Amino acid sequence: MFSRVTPFALGVATFAVATFATMTPVEAGNRDKVFFEGVEGEWSGPGEIVAGKYKGTKFNCTLSGTAEDRATGITLDGYCRVGIFRQPMKAVIKSAGRSYKGQFLDGAAGKGLDIVSGNVTNQKMVVGITRAKLNGAMIARLQGKNTMTVTISVKVEDQMIPVIGMSLNRETEELAVGSIK
Repeated sequence: MFSRVTPFALGVATFAVATFATMTPVEAGNRDKVFFEGVEGEWSGPGEIVAGKYKGTKFNCTLSGTAEDRATGITLDGYCRVGIFRQPMKAVIKSAGRSYKGQFLDGAAGKGLDIVSGNVTNQKMVVGITRAKLNGAMIARLQGKNTMTVTISVKVEDQMIPVIGMSLNRETEELAVGSIK
C-alpha cells in the first residue's frame, strides 16, 4: 500500500483535516498569518521513512518557505536528497474559504499529492493529503523560532499510521560581533 506514492512525494507534502468551525475568517486569517510568517525562510534537516516498503530510508531536505501574502498560504520549494539522488520538492498551500487546498509537486493527477483540507492552530498546521485510494495527513509544527517538525501519516483501515518524520532547522546567518576603534 505504501509503495503507491514515492517516499519523497509523501515526505514533503510538505503541511487534516478540520475546518475553522468556531472562528470567523478574520480570526483564522490573523492566526494563520502568524504561522505562515514563522515558516518563511530557509530550512534544512534530516528525515526518515518509518513505515512501509522503504522503512529505514534516511534523507536530507533543503526547503525555502515563502508566505503568499502572509495570510492566504505558503509555498515550500527545494529538494530532498538520498545519497547521490536528488528529488525536487514543492508544496503550495492556499486558503480556500475556511480551509486550505493545494498540491505537492504536480498534484494527484501527476506524480504528487493533493492537499484537500487544512487547519492552523497556534504553531501547528494540519492538512489532509490524498492520491487515488491513499488518504492521510501532514502535520507541520513550529517548535520555537528555528525548528520545525513534519510528520506524515496515512490511513490504514481505521488508524492513522506515521510513515515519515522530518526535523528541519532554520538556516540563520552568523553575526560578527566585535568593536570598531
